[in-house]
Amino acid sequence: MNTPGFLAFDLGAESGRAMLATLGDGKVVLHECHRFANRPVTLPSGYHWDLTGLWHELVEGLRKAGGLAHAKGIRIVSLGVDTWGVDFGLIGRSGQLLGLPFAYRDESHAPAMAKAVKQLGEKAIYDATGIQFMPFNTLFQLIARRDAEPAVLEQAEHLLLMPDLLHYFFSGKAVNEATIASTTQMIDPRTRQWHTGLLKDLHLPTHAFKAIVPAGTRIGTLRHDVAAAAGLTQDHPIDVIVPGSHDTASAIAAVPVDAKQTSRSSGGTSGVGWAYLSSGTWSLMGAELDEPCITDASCAAGFTNERGVGNKVRFLKNISGLWLVQQLRADFAAQGNTLDYAELTALAAEAEPFRTLVDPGYAPFASPGNMAGKFDAFAAKTDQPAPQTPAQYVRAALESLALTYRLTRAKLDELLGRRTTVLHIVGGGGKNVLLNQMTADALGLPVVVGPYEGTAIGNALTQAIGAGLIKNLAELRSIVKASCEVTTYQSSNAAAWEAVESRFVQLIGI
Repeated sequence: MNTPGFLAFDLGAESGRAMLATLGDGKVVLHECHRFANRPVTLPSGYHWDLTGLWHELVEGLRKAGGLAHAKGIRIVSLGVDTWGVDFGLIGRSGQLLGLPFAYRDESHAPAMAKAVKQLGEKAIYDATGIQFMPFNTLFQLIARRDAEPAVLEQAEHLLLMPDLLHYFFSGKAVNEATIASTTQMIDPRTRQWHTGLLKDLHLPTHAFKAIVPAGTRIGTLRHDVAAAAGLTQDHPIDVIVPGSHDTASAIAAVPVDAKQTSRSSGGTSGVGWAYLSSGTWSLMGAELDEPCITDASCAAGFTNERGVGNKVRFLKNISGLWLVQQLRADFAAQGNTLDYAELTALAAEAEPFRTLVDPGYAPFASPGNMAGKFDAFAAKTDQPAPQTPAQYVRAALESLALTYRLTRAKLDELLGRRTTVLHIVGGGGKNVLLNQMTADALGLPVVVGPYEGTAIGNALTQAIGAGLIKNLAELRSIVKASCEVTTYQSSNAAAWEAVESRFVQLIGI
């Protein structure tokens, strides 16, 4: 077993997968081991993640990865987990999990955000954290949990974000990794530590917040009982190395750019640069910086400063992404229309352009269920014709996302004092050819798509940094560039999108 392998568990809000990456001759190769659904559950206490179900799937993924490694002569060096942001579990003094983690779309979070803003004001919270206001940020979730069950917070020994929690299950070591911690709206972006002053101002306990470790840190080895449950037969221990544990951090690490193309400062960056779009359930669009950009203008525009691999800053805006299409498809399936995503996209390509537009950030769209009815309500509210067919609903969603990307790119350039010349799209959403072309047309820029599995690749190669087989982020990206094919979309219809921009701006109330 001479070929080193790195097992990346990549969990999204809709599904998860276990991917074994092998590294050799300056290239990375991915081997898919296991895919599974991720379905939250509604309990009397609220909307929760099915954590025990997820853990069962991760152990199954480990078992399958072990079998693949044995068959192909791969030595599994390490494993690491990335997930969506903000959600967490609490561990008590005995090591026991204190309740199932809440899912970020639980309805208790919006009132908690309103309560915090009323107490301290948006400016004070943003100046302290540099994080975009979203109702489900961990800060507001904690307020909701405190108000509902204060004793649970008091008994917690560790607050672990979802990937931290799963790393704890694998290794028995409780740590907070920097990129996932940065999504909480509880980190001081200047010191890169927990903002205990803010927590105390909001009357939140601080004893469960422990030291933060950077992406690429080895925290321990795989527990023997977990290895046994997975039937592993390796004669050496498997390290647990935390990757960019926020899925977007891992995805952006895998953007195939040269080191010289990277943005080098915060507000005031001159000249030109590249931007990224991590496309999936969420669309996260922004630039990579060396220092945070925290201004009144960035606050008003809803931009966030999160940590990246290599201690970079992910200056970005969260946009409701293909969640809209996912929920529309669920509506169609409930009515007996079981079209897959490719079929829906092909139909949308033939539908009338710009018939109905929606605001992806419209608050009712954030909650699950009846997305088509919510589109109808938005159309009525804005004096537009409601979509009548699946093709029209999906076309409305995709065009509205592309127009949102257009506005976001313009605001990004304004805030940073620079000009974006190319957009890199990574993640599974890049498989949507229609949205990619719409994005190139809407932005009037070349759009480079790939790798689709950027999150898993970034996860695995950050582990390789931790294992000492890759030097740094620049080398990681050179490996991605050498390993992965990309597709470039050129703008071909920019005038039509420019013409509809003013209508869209009026609809969304800017």
